Amino acid sequence: MTNTYLAPQKRNKTLTDKQQKFLDSLIETNGNPKEAAVLAGYSGGNHYQVIAALKDEIIDLATNVLANSAPEAAFKLVEIMNTNRPISQIGNKLQAAQAILDRVGVVKKERLDVNHNIGSGVFILPEKRKGELIDLQKKEEIEQEEE
Repeated sequence: MTNTYLAPQKRNKTLTDKQQKFLDSLIETNGNPKEAAVLAGYSGGNHYQVIAALKDEIIDLATNVLANSAPEAAFKLVEIMNTNRPISQIGNKLQAAQAILDRVGVVKKERLDVNHNIGSGVFILPEKRKGELIDLQKKEEIEQEEE
């Protein structure tokens, strides 16, 4: 069985036959790394080392498994919405479908509507010439002395 979930172009390193068999076996065993390691020819306790060596490939594999399940999750949401019959464990199924869609990036979009109405505009005065500024300061000083 060839691993159809893990695209070869995503890999940065060349995998050994045993490593590839481990990844393929992960699919066959529904994600059980211990069983996958034994099927790939590793000894029973070595699955931790294999996981450490193939961490990125395993994450890619899990991402692709979720992406492959996204359409099913979407249809399950629609089915739950449209059915009138009771569905056992509907809450769990709904949460699982939503979690899958969230993880593959199909999430509800939040929209922010910003309406800004300004009652008055900004009025920019031209720059004062230095002589006018000095005249204004003198005028203010005279007014303060008179008070």
